[in-house]
Amino acid sequence: MGRSYAPVRLAMVGGGPGAFIGPVHRMAAQLDGRMVLVAGAFSSDATKARAAGAAYGLSPERAYADYREMIAAEVGRADGAEVVAIVTPNHLHLPVALAAFEARLHVISDKPATGGLADALELRRAVEASGLLYGLTYTYSGYPMLREAREVVSRGDLGRVRKVVVEYSQGWLSQPEELNGDKQASWRTDPRFAGPGGCSGDIGVHAFQIAEFVSGLQVEWLCADLSNVVPGRILDDDCNVLLRFQGNVPGVLIASQIAAGDRNGLRLRVYGERGGLDWSHEQPDRLTLNLRDESTRILHAAAPYLGQASRTASRLPQGHPEGFIEALANIYRDFAQAVRSGVPAETTPGISSGVRGVAFVERAVLSSNEGSTWVSLEDFAQ
Repeated sequence: MGRSYAPVRLAMVGGGPGAFIGPVHRMAAQLDGRMVLVAGAFSSDATKARAAGAAYGLSPERAYADYREMIAAEVGRADGAEVVAIVTPNHLHLPVALAAFEARLHVISDKPATGGLADALELRRAVEASGLLYGLTYTYSGYPMLREAREVVSRGDLGRVRKVVVEYSQGWLSQPEELNGDKQASWRTDPRFAGPGGCSGDIGVHAFQIAEFVSGLQVEWLCADLSNVVPGRILDDDCNVLLRFQGNVPGVLIASQIAAGDRNGLRLRVYGERGGLDWSHEQPDRLTLNLRDESTRILHAAAPYLGQASRTASRLPQGHPEGFIEALANIYRDFAQAVRSGVPAETTPGISSGVRGVAFVERAVLSSNEGSTWVSLEDFAQ
């Protein structure tokens, strides 16, 4: 990574007892030694906050029960946090980010950027006014072979892009888990905490982001059919969306959390004039190229024939599997480098990607509610 820097001091909001993604963020942030967790507001319950802090190896006085208290205390310390990581339910993303920016702290946040579009636009104004760094942990864009796929497309190896197909299939919400005390299911199916989209806002935004990230094209129009399959569920749990990218390029996005038996089936295919590429999360260290009139080529992570972006994102020799934590760690490592160098990383999704993701969710809900009409995303192209 070039020049050596002191680790960036990180504070986390969220990630307390019962959280899924908080511990994953902590491991990823510290994997490369470029960040170190120094504080956290892990729970609004002081006892749980202290317990989480102890589990993370923090001293009791740096495990807080309120993010405002944490920020005020940390900015007053010579060894205080420099970056706030937000790993809370969606409704807290905006207020935590605004409080961090007001205290002159950088922000890295779990997706989506906010629970709603009005909040995302307010956040964009705050980011632009602050001059501070803002990053989103769209984890899958940290995978080496998705970064290679992006280079393959941008080099023109496939020719002009003609079609993009992305699907993300899970089955963990095929039953009403929110009624069975499942904390993760409860907030994701409640619009007060998740925002207007259920499946669309939880995993649909991931599919949307990698489709734009790899293809290099932005979606201009969409036509959505969202369903609430499980009886009594308020937010969508199954999504079928037609896309129109720049240049009138067609696309398809499928996202479901009621596909019983599926685990984490994320897959992306991009087709151009001369062939297509295929990447699957179930075999993330491989990228398949099917060029017209040629044999199928399978590219492997960490191989010497790959581009610089992909090789930089690989930690192990080819044939040694890397996975989700390493992909997320790439985003944290890139963000830490940006904090120390003052130069934003091209590979770190930022506020523009954040606004587009939230706009995708709201426009998909609007389209579906209006009988699956075509609606525009052009207002949010920047």
